Amino acid sequence: MKKRPNQTSVKALNADLSPENILRNVRPGPIVPSKLTDQQKIQQIAKNFTEIMKVLGLDLKNESLEDTPTRIAKMYVNEVFAGLKTENFPRITVIENEMKYDQMLVVQDIEVLSVCEHHFQTIDGHATVAYIPNKRVIGLSKINRIVQFFSRRPQVQERLTKQIADCLEFVLETKHVAVHINARHYCVIARGVEDSHSATATSDLRGDFKKRPETRSEFLAHCTTRYEGP
Repeated sequence: MKKRPNQTSVKALNADLSPENILRNVRPGPIVPSKLTDQQKIQQIAKNFTEIMKVLGLDLKNESLEDTPTRIAKMYVNEVFAGLKTENFPRITVIENEMKYDQMLVVQDIEVLSVCEHHFQTIDGHATVAYIPNKRVIGLSKINRIVQFFSRRPQVQERLTKQIADCLEFVLETKHVAVHINARHYCVIARGVEDSHSATATSDLRGDFKKRPETRSEFLAHCTTRYEGP
């Protein structure tokens, strides 16, 4: 029986997987460094949002509205835009593919909740992510967390799709990666054309997912089915 990888080999596999190194290998978004602490960010956002509400003619003395600027600031910093901070990137560990698994691994129906960077309106949908392992495999929950991290920032869906694929290609050291996102954009639903029925689909297919028709077809079939439970 083949021995399980020892602690040293696992450590070696993960030596290059610090958040900083992973993110250096992912295409950047329009983000600049901030020297402000989270509390300073919350204070400034709350102050500025107070002015926005005053300009709109809202009564900040009203009991329902008086704490809204602070609530919004905390939501932006701690939740909705948590993906802007490198330190919030999930801790990623991989293990050796000792089982020699060489087939498609697919994670379906990953929730995507992001914000359109053009209008700061919600993007709400699901992602399907797949890869064919080479030497490394990753815990399944880490794929969900990677999707969540890159979603939690102002985004366009095309960049979000590619950032997830970039991250997995680097972490797993495999070209055989596929990402598909189907989402509704509230900048389309709540304003402009006000179409509440349309959805946007984006894909990034790499390696065999792009070059082999049968692999591509199998993955795209997963993208059009939803898990309904036992």
